Amino acid sequence: MEQRTTVTVIGGGQAGLSAAYHLQRRGFDFVVLDADASPGGAWQHRWASLTMETVNGIFDLPGLPKPAVDPAESSSTAIPRYFAAYERAFDLPILRPVQVRTVERAGADLLVTTDRGTWLTNAVINATGTWTNPLLPAYPGAETFRGRQLHTHEYIDAGDFAGQRVAIVGGGISAIQQLEEISRSATTFWYTRREPVFIDEFRPEQEGRATIAKVIADVEAGRPSSSVVSYTGLGWTSYARAARERGALERKPMFTAIEPAGVREADGTLTEVDTILWATGFRAALAHLEPLKLRGPLGGIPMRGTQVAAEPRIHLIGYGPSQSTIGANRAGREAVTALRRLIPEPTRR
Repeated sequence: MEQRTTVTVIGGGQAGLSAAYHLQRRGFDFVVLDADASPGGAWQHRWASLTMETVNGIFDLPGLPKPAVDPAESSSTAIPRYFAAYERAFDLPILRPVQVRTVERAGADLLVTTDRGTWLTNAVINATGTWTNPLLPAYPGAETFRGRQLHTHEYIDAGDFAGQRVAIVGGGISAIQQLEEISRSATTFWYTRREPVFIDEFRPEQEGRATIAKVIADVEAGRPSSSVVSYTGLGWTSYARAARERGALERKPMFTAIEPAGVREADGTLTEVDTILWATGFRAALAHLEPLKLRGPLGGIPMRGTQVAAEPRIHLIGYGPSQSTIGANRAGREAVTALRRLIPEPTRR
């Protein structure tokens, strides 16, 4: 079945909901296609011990402040509850679960193909985030390992590792959080490619602006977008300090190979482990946009604000400088403002 709409939003997380709010205010005819079966975006899939006290900042969605929550409540329940209330409050046209397969050019329109039919649309706001595209590096000997390998994407509870010897790979926020938890009941070994950089205090007025400027420069040049922490460094959070106090925050240089019983260290010795946890991050989930051939010669998608430089009908939000929740809010407004100029007389619902 083919349907028609002025703007199609792909993704119903923080960025997608922000875009939907501003589209509704501007009177656009639009639809939000969300792959999840229920509200909450990626938050509904996070591990239970990631509480509201330890999440890396959640900002209010436009028009409806988040309610007070118990700091000890899991973010995987508190944030989806807020998102669901938001959807109800504004009666947003969200369809789920809908898997978007491809976005292609169709003359003056864009054709969005899904598992529930197709949509002809004037423009697309893509808000698919990164959760569904975990980065799992290929490593020599990985296929020979007799133990368990998993990615942060699959992490559920530290209790799964009790009494084990666990190699944790990665230098980001999730790696530190999971290292701290797992090290309470297991022997852990922490590996990163580069020496982690910890900062005593993050000052938004100084470091924040400088960081955003660097990310913008990268995406405008068409370089692949990296995680925000790769620009900012790691903060001395409560869980980072706890890991340090227990001696778990001792970084080792990356091992050179994986063997059946463990990992081969840079110095040639073998460290036996039961599990390898790849806390190696995520990449933007953009496979459905590949038919549009948006990538430049440097491997990234050249951008101007939220707009794809080579295709002004496509906006990426929750991408590059708008990966953070406050950035996603602002990007939703920016994308709709740009589309108002591109489509000066939107069809009202």
